[in-house]
Amino acid sequence: MKKTQFILILLLATNLFIAAQNPISPPGLYIADPSAHVWADGRLYIYGSNDESKTYFCSYIHHVLSTSDLKTWELTKDVFSSKGQNDQVPYNDNILYAPDCMYKNGTYYMYFCQPGNDAEGVATSKSPLGPFVNGKKLYTKGINEIDPCVFKDTDGQMYYIWGQFSAKIAKLKPNMTEIDTTTIKDNIITEKEHFFHEGPFMTKRNGVYYLVYSHMGRLNSPSCIGYATSKSPFGPFKYRGVIVDNNHCDPNNWNNHGSIVEFKGKWYVLYHRATHNSYIMRKACIEPITFNEDGSINEAEMTSQGAAGPLSATSKIEAEWACLLFGNSFVSAFSSNEEQLTNLKDGDRVVYKYIDFPSTITKIELRLKPGKKGGKIQLTLDQTWHPSFATIDVPPSNTDGWVNVQANMKPTPGVHGLWLKFSGEPDAVIDIDWFRFSN
Repeated sequence: MKKTQFILILLLATNLFIAAQNPISPPGLYIADPSAHVWADGRLYIYGSNDESKTYFCSYIHHVLSTSDLKTWELTKDVFSSKGQNDQVPYNDNILYAPDCMYKNGTYYMYFCQPGNDAEGVATSKSPLGPFVNGKKLYTKGINEIDPCVFKDTDGQMYYIWGQFSAKIAKLKPNMTEIDTTTIKDNIITEKEHFFHEGPFMTKRNGVYYLVYSHMGRLNSPSCIGYATSKSPFGPFKYRGVIVDNNHCDPNNWNNHGSIVEFKGKWYVLYHRATHNSYIMRKACIEPITFNEDGSINEAEMTSQGAAGPLSATSKIEAEWACLLFGNSFVSAFSSNEEQLTNLKDGDRVVYKYIDFPSTITKIELRLKPGKKGGKIQLTLDQTWHPSFATIDVPPSNTDGWVNVQANMKPTPGVHGLWLKFSGEPDAVIDIDWFRFSN
């Protein structure tokens, strides 16, 4: 197992994760399908799949993200593998899709899934950070589908939930490695009645069971995290709505998958966003959520700040923290641990929510690749049609290197959403690495 405390280095160098929390996956790493749990040590742990290619979902290894404060995140790599040097799945070398984890009596159980007849499996560890070993099949009576969730009820009974298009549930036996197949119930939520696509996750609040899932009800794609509620883990479940929608995180975005969790008295939704102009290369993100008196959840918006407060305008703001993209632009890697906002073309707009502007700032600086045609970037607050408070003329360049461009601006005190609007010739393209404001 390799343990990389990347956050301390980044904090010293750039203050990267002091304010910005989205994405919580570090640059160059693509953790999707985040399942969140708080264990006895009080830390929040994120178990998810690991995208490694634009041509297929997921990979053959799992990593874990954990935090004690939602601001600094620790990455633990290679906690479980299905092939290679640390192979812990003796019966195949198949890819690993979305996992989940549960704790009982000193042991952590990682529930993994794979394509085909070997879909459901479980491995164990004495640590929430693995390594998880001795993977074995879970017999599901021939109902082999993906995306496991394990839920512990207040009476201690464990439940296994999984499926695509229709969710299945069954009790786990006390040994945590076998399903009580006599209790399997199908169709607890469905695509037709609940917009269910895949990725179930169950939790309980004030006596109500919340089943969270990848929601198919908008734009004919599962871009939302939706939820349904019941008074029993076996249902019936009432459809309740959408918690967060990742539409416009990437021009070619397709799916979403996540969870909700209470951490230090507040609730959050975990989800992912696509990058690289693809369905895949997804990155875990987090937003705070609130409940109403009737138990319903208010829909959260995608933000750049995530679980932290607004970004500081005078700190370096990484371009890949954009929370909404309109047009052609997308986030991509340009080194093993650096990302950019790329392919900005005429008419494209990107949004950062939210930024705290002091009254003293009068300049903006951007690090970018101008391209051979250059262009113009206009900055507006809160809405794209509001008057611009700064205009950056981007000169053309015949080289492929990064340059820093500055411009004067009108003071814009307060907390605002920031829009960047690009204009130029039809074949003009620029990339942005970062920007910041100063006096």
